[in-house]
Amino acid sequence: MSLSRIDNGDETLLRIEGTLDAVNAPELRPTLDAVIGEKRKQINVELSALRLIDSSGVAVFVSLLKRARAYGGNVKLVGLSGQPLAIFKMLQLDRVFPGLH
Repeated sequence: MSLSRIDNGDETLLRIEGTLDAVNAPELRPTLDAVIGEKRKQINVELSALRLIDSSGVAVFVSLLKRARAYGGNVKLVGLSGQPLAIFKMLQLDRVFPGLH
């Protein structure tokens, strides 16, 4: 898994690539805690290069959304496809995260 962060005004773009599972999901915590601590209003997560996700990875995004909404922020997941998209749809999270197809 690799992670990059780009801030532009009130928006933050997080790019996550590879596999997001129980082994590497905790590696995201410092970056996500920083984004939430800064109360970033719009958090866009680019996932077009995410190949595999498990329940630990899904939990990362659900937690991020809840924490951002607590202060009026928003999280948008972009580029989901393949297995990660299938997991989000199976869990009916496409209803929670707008724009998932």
